[in-house]
Amino acid sequence: MQVNPVLKPQVATPALIVTSVVTLSLAVVFAAMALAFPATGWVLVAVVAAGLILSFVWYRRIHDNRVWKTASHAQWQVLESLKTTAVTTTEVTVLSVDSPQPTGAWITIRWNRFDYIQPAWIEALSEPIWPGSVLLIRPDPEQVRPGTPWPPTYSIAADHVLTWAPQL
Repeated sequence: MQVNPVLKPQVATPALIVTSVVTLSLAVVFAAMALAFPATGWVLVAVVAAGLILSFVWYRRIHDNRVWKTASHAQWQVLESLKTTAVTTTEVTVLSVDSPQPTGAWITIRWNRFDYIQPAWIEALSEPIWPGSVLLIRPDPEQVRPGTPWPPTYSIAADHVLTWAPQL
């Protein structure tokens, strides 16, 4: 199963925060009890072991979040550099992937500059398309012209997609 690279990994969830607070509280309580009653020291060891596991979970989540931020920053740098070097470009955000097909997909896009939402057909790309992706495309002058109405459905050719980046 592929993981959506557009979604930012969560660091803290309510369940993880509550579990961490309860484990820390139990460690303090059982540490005090172990000083008074040495026979309960095994419980302190169990709580410390749970704390080590939680520490690893926190470390892994923070690490995954940093890796995602670094990768998305690099993708945005590529997008910005292509935006300045290409002739005419625009950004569209993929709001939903409605019907994937072998040759492409029906998607819903928002033209970021105009805040206009419309259905679109996108030809199959080398990478899967995910909701939340910001695509840098070369708009087709046959479909979008100043002074004419927007087409009911926009068609995006695969070679018109220059790059993508996750929505920040």
